[in-house]
Amino acid sequence: MTDIEIAQANKMEPIAQIAKKIGIEESDLDLYGNYKAKLGIKKLRELQAKAADPAKRGKLILVTAITPTPAGEGKSTVSVGLGDGLTHIGKKAVIALREPSLGPCFGVKGGACGGGYAQVVPMEDINLHFTGDIHAISIANNLIAALIDNHIQQGNELGLDPRSITWKRCVDLNDRELRNIVAGLGKRVDGVPREDHFQISVASEIMAIVCLSKSISELKERIANITIGQTYDKRAVKFGELKCQGAVASLLKDAIRPNLVQTLEKTPAFIHGGPFANIAHGCNSVNATLCALASADYVVTEAGFAADLGAEKFMDIKCRSAGISPDAIVIVATVRALKMHGGVDKKELKTPNVEALKKGFENLKVHLENVAKFGVPAVVAVNKFITDTDEEIAALQKLCEENGSRAVLCEAWEKGGKGAAPLAEAVVDTIQNKKADFKFLYPTDAPLSEKIKTLGHEIYRAKHVDFEGSSLKKLQDYEAAGYKNLPVCVAKTQNSISHDPKLIGAPSDYVFPIRDVQLYSGAGFVVALAGDIMTMPGLPKAPAALNIDIDDDGKITGLF
Repeated sequence: MTDIEIAQANKMEPIAQIAKKIGIEESDLDLYGNYKAKLGIKKLRELQAKAADPAKRGKLILVTAITPTPAGEGKSTVSVGLGDGLTHIGKKAVIALREPSLGPCFGVKGGACGGGYAQVVPMEDINLHFTGDIHAISIANNLIAALIDNHIQQGNELGLDPRSITWKRCVDLNDRELRNIVAGLGKRVDGVPREDHFQISVASEIMAIVCLSKSISELKERIANITIGQTYDKRAVKFGELKCQGAVASLLKDAIRPNLVQTLEKTPAFIHGGPFANIAHGCNSVNATLCALASADYVVTEAGFAADLGAEKFMDIKCRSAGISPDAIVIVATVRALKMHGGVDKKELKTPNVEALKKGFENLKVHLENVAKFGVPAVVAVNKFITDTDEEIAALQKLCEENGSRAVLCEAWEKGGKGAAPLAEAVVDTIQNKKADFKFLYPTDAPLSEKIKTLGHEIYRAKHVDFEGSSLKKLQDYEAAGYKNLPVCVAKTQNSISHDPKLIGAPSDYVFPIRDVQLYSGAGFVVALAGDIMTMPGLPKAPAALNIDIDDDGKITGLF
């Protein structure tokens, strides 16, 4: 059976019953049908207050992975499986994940609800529209764009230079045709002609703001603090000067509230927010994580892509903002992917190759070393594929042991929570016997350029960080404007520890190029763009949309 067939064959419980498992009554929910719900504002505040006390929080488990390959790693599958595995061994567990973007669903990646017998459901709804959060974020983003252009059209009282506008429009699709456009063509009443740009919605600063804001008032404050461009005399302009932050926030009044669903095995799951880790900070919302921490003894959350992206940003950006830290980290690896990092072609992955596995292990080793720099103990989850041999699995476990880590076989895809029970036991044992000594990678008051250099050297293993064009000058300007203490969010390829997707394995001693930087003053971080990373993906030659269909009964097929 395919993932979607497994999900459709599952009998879900009414979401109100799922909520009761973690002390949430139906009156605390806004129901979206029988199987999806949003948490009410009153209950959200109650859970936030509880989570504010570290003594009342559950233990936080962060799931990350090795560098992605076409062979697949299965981070979401392991995250869901681990949550079910914890439930299986008698622990009170809740999962907190990101919402899928429509772009990858119709593009190359497929859905983001896990796989096999480790999925969150209703799978089709979660992957397609869900409760409308990303649509609300897109409209809020584009309202800001419309208000900026209207201000210029209607006399431009602030003296905004149209050539300096940094705010981009967005859409939740992979649409390369919109990366660079010219807007305002036509008659005088049609606007002021200028170059404009689109990015995918999950890269929008509004997405980051929603994921980092705890309340409507904080949401409005962050929206007002967005830098939208400069005046003709080079003064930075904030969106709050247009006095419309309340209107934008009104579109997000529901989007800021976490969504509650369930796994195939009825473990509660908060799914909320979806910034990409290769071009944004890659974590689900602070609100969802806090609600989970206040509702369970163990919380499984996930950071996008590999540990050099999602995990680093989770700790240096989200943990700073939310005042939380993980108690353990799970790094997902597969024999197949490590063999690819060792130079094996995708067509040859079924052939046993311990030597290639050992060579590819260098990628996992770098990620193990990286997460150790944050003072958090790690467990390796070996996500099992049917083609893996006992010899390969044993070799991988031995390599991990030799490097001071524990590798546990995870069979959640095939067996659900039962298949993840050994991993759950190992994670609980790690939390109980290896206390985390959490620390950030860089101090808050370090210069922005030094923060980027620290990431380049310590996480990406570069020999030198090269600031191209005006990037270094822009960083200095940001510091002069009072933004020195912001963390840094590096946007780079997910397919390599480096900036170059062709450099697989464990590249080192190369030049890491920063081609541009952007100030996300509302979200509260500086984005550094490395290499050729795009904030608007394109569709592949054969997009996943070719396989998706729906019948007269509304049954969807081919989603993943």
